[in-house]
Amino acid sequence: MTEQNSPLQVAVIIGSTRNGRFGPVVANWLISHISQREDMTADLVDLVETPLPTQFPAFDKPPSEEVTSLVGAVAPRLAAADAFVLVTPEYNHSFPAPLKNIIDWHNEQWHAKPVGFVSYGGLSGGLRAVEQLRVVLAEVHATTIRNTVSFHNYGQLFDAEGRTTDPASDVAAKGMLDQLAWWGESLRDAKRVRPYTV
Repeated sequence: MTEQNSPLQVAVIIGSTRNGRFGPVVANWLISHISQREDMTADLVDLVETPLPTQFPAFDKPPSEEVTSLVGAVAPRLAAADAFVLVTPEYNHSFPAPLKNIIDWHNEQWHAKPVGFVSYGGLSGGLRAVEQLRVVLAEVHATTIRNTVSFHNYGQLFDAEGRTTDPASDVAAKGMLDQLAWWGESLRDAKRVRPYTV
């Protein structure tokens, strides 16, 4: 298989790091969909397992060895990704701080790559978090996908094995991943012909 038609590398990022979080259930459900496809593979980036510094170094000082090590554990995985899916809850009408942190600690790793969303929450299903993430990601030159997957009152929508009890969500996942694949392949091909510059 040539690089041109090799599967897209999709980094699935779990945005919540709170105790008792539901994010891993949602992320694993999504990865089960990706694993059924031949056009993409998944790399699960869990911000609990790969924490990032919460304080940025001063502009006039080099980062510490600890900061360099923490960022260095994540940066190559983001750089290797052709596309991303952010799995996010909604906290206070917005997205979790760890998601902002992983965006802010990196820049070129996001450039000219598509980003899909799977959100979960109460009545809003996390959609307000997604809309705010679109604005933030535009600043790092990422392309956000129109179709999303949203779980409203998510606690009622998964069984004990982590499978959704709502068939519409499986249809939504396919639609979002189809769009992610189109954009991922198109942008990857375009960057081979003409490197992206900012």
